[in-house]
Amino acid sequence: MKNIAIVGGGISGLTTAFYIKEQQPDVKITIFEKEQKLGGKMRSIKKDGYIIEEGSNGFLSNKPDTLELVKLAKCEDILKRSSDNARIRFIYTDALHNLPESPIAFLKTKLLTMMGKLRVAKELFIASKKDDSDETLQSFGYRRVGKEMTDVFLDAMVAGIYASKPDAISVKAAFPAVVKLEQEYGGLFKGMFKKRKKEAGPGGILMSFDGGVSSFIDRLQENLDIEICKNSPITEAKKEGEKYIIDGKEFDALILSTPSYEASKILQNIDKNISNKLDKIDYSALSVVALGYDNLENELKGFGLLTTTSAKKNVLGVLWDSSIFDDRATKGKKLLRIMIGGQRNPKLAMKSEEELINIAIEGVKETMGIGQKPDFSIAIRHKYAIPNYKIGHLANVKEIFQVVEKHKGLYLNSNAYQGVGLNDCVANSKKCAMEVLANL
Repeated sequence: MKNIAIVGGGISGLTTAFYIKEQQPDVKITIFEKEQKLGGKMRSIKKDGYIIEEGSNGFLSNKPDTLELVKLAKCEDILKRSSDNARIRFIYTDALHNLPESPIAFLKTKLLTMMGKLRVAKELFIASKKDDSDETLQSFGYRRVGKEMTDVFLDAMVAGIYASKPDAISVKAAFPAVVKLEQEYGGLFKGMFKKRKKEAGPGGILMSFDGGVSSFIDRLQENLDIEICKNSPITEAKKEGEKYIIDGKEFDALILSTPSYEASKILQNIDKNISNKLDKIDYSALSVVALGYDNLENELKGFGLLTTTSAKKNVLGVLWDSSIFDDRATKGKKLLRIMIGGQRNPKLAMKSEEELINIAIEGVKETMGIGQKPDFSIAIRHKYAIPNYKIGHLANVKEIFQVVEKHKGLYLNSNAYQGVGLNDCVANSKKCAMEVLANL
């Protein structure tokens, strides 16, 4: 019987274990998790009538990966669809503006000047990039859709997804589908028009789970016939022949589903070259502050808001969680989740809990006009919240995996490499599981 060690009990580690066991039930798998609870940053806090997500609140249904896992893991009964309000989104610049959902709404929006809108339209006639060199999202945006569009829409978008800035992230690594549109079709709008004709399908719907994302993690754990060692931090691994030694035990394969900086430490004794390259992967610090209100007058009809760098606010965005999913606050209560820090202001993310709560209260007052004191508040700090795929990330990751391939039975699988979203993690974990099985 083959014996596999997985270090890291987040969604990547659990999903990899699930697909290995589904294909080959007789394989013995041991997960080592440093925390008392599984899930990594996919964790829900239930307190005082609120459900607060420490990290992601769900996934989009326009990719099949997570939906397939939900079905195979018999979790469809806890799957939860977001409300129609989730389609309504806002950007804060000098005031709160609706994110335009149609060409007509885009023409009417005050987020851009008329010159800015004309520059966006000019994208149809901009020649595609000739070389394959890496560039920042800012460089890509300025080149294709202009400075205004980049400094407003792309700036807000990258803050919401990566807690980053357009000049701090690689467009090829972070938004490969966008780069592909230019490469294959010659431009973004040309590509979108042609893809729409081909696919003619609806966009994705934000999905989550009854009781928060922890419900899904708990169910996955229950459905796995594996050994789970909680409160078991792994700081090093050794290799003897073709066996990996973890916590004094021998394994035929080792899967590191940890953040890259932890994988770097674990592999120091096995391959310093890999360790050094893993250490180069950048992360954004981010804090999440939840504010709960009784009898809040604001109806919170929408998904929430993102701010732009030019707005000079101390909050990256505000998610209107109780509007997105109706179980996030009991009747009569409303829940906001505020993002602070990121690449814009990493030091701000590491302030004390009291300071973060005050920043969040001030942030919702400045962006939404809510002066009412919250009845509930909690701050969750993440020093290494989200991988930030900076320039050179893809080349570094390619080199890492080339060296890893020389070590039979060693695998890296987390959101540090090729996608940070839940769908990305599930798809990459399934791929990793198939590679492990093929090489056993």
